[in-house]
Amino acid sequence: MLKPLHGDEPDLYENLRSFAEQDYPRSQIVLGVNNLRDSALPVAQALARDLPAYDIVVVVNSRIRGSNQKVANLENMIEAARHDVLVLADSDMRVDRGYLSAVTAPLCDPRTGIVTCLYRGVSTGGRWSELGAMHINFGFLPGALVADSLRLGGGCFGATIALRRETLERLGGFVRLRDELADDHRIGDEVRALGLAVVLSPYIVEARVCERNLAELWRHELRWARTIRAMAPAGFAGSVLSHAVAIAALAAAATGFALTASIFLVISCVLRWATARVIANALGIPLARPWLLPMRDALSFAVFVASFFGRTVFWRDQVFHVEASGRMTADSEKAQRD
Repeated sequence: MLKPLHGDEPDLYENLRSFAEQDYPRSQIVLGVNNLRDSALPVAQALARDLPAYDIVVVVNSRIRGSNQKVANLENMIEAARHDVLVLADSDMRVDRGYLSAVTAPLCDPRTGIVTCLYRGVSTGGRWSELGAMHINFGFLPGALVADSLRLGGGCFGATIALRRETLERLGGFVRLRDELADDHRIGDEVRALGLAVVLSPYIVEARVCERNLAELWRHELRWARTIRAMAPAGFAGSVLSHAVAIAALAAAATGFALTASIFLVISCVLRWATARVIANALGIPLARPWLLPMRDALSFAVFVASFFGRTVFWRDQVFHVEASGRMTADSEKAQRD
């Protein structure tokens, strides 16, 4: 397992420990940072020290090739990986002991190139964190499931990317991903181009959502939205239909809350609440504060609109310009614009 790290995010130790403690024979976890000053390094070292019975390797390498520092980290880490099956997973994910067995089993089929997982959001505490988790659970997750069920070339998600080493070598390693903002999506496309399948595992991991304020949440979701717009502009534009509550509210306000528009707004709100309740029950998560749904919908619509006005994103303490192709370049001159 390869876990590229950047910063001591909330619950990082517990997240990493969940990946280390797997009911799986001969597993290894490689934790990587780009420099000795990274605050994630002491956490990684503590995990290796606390779990001596597990094969945990900590890699520190400042070599950066390309704009995507996470991919640069992975390139440095792959040299320490000893097994023929590789599992890449973002650092904010948490799993149970059966995870590794579940996500590697489909790779027994030689026609499978990648196994990936969806994820549900779990708030680490606070209103903004909860709003971020709601975006995942009631926006991203159902949309991704619909795309997969309709066989619309479903995505490949950074929550989990499991593949054979030989598949990665056929791609030429991580070289093609060095400047890609959506590196997870791109590796899925590259594997499909080899004639191999990208399989969505039924295993759903937990994403620990830890945004502490509106600014952090806005930057994160704006980056997400602009990434999707760069990858699939037509589909992203069509997703305006998913903002029914916001559109209904604007229509009602524009007509002075005329009867027809008001009825449409009420129906939209009721359907939104009912859908969220069904999803929450299916995921086994509480819908503790349903009155946050209107705030969530307003924020989602604002992010959607803002994504069309600019191509800069803030990621890992840097500002990048995103090209129409999805490639990114450092853009420090625009650091204050978005």
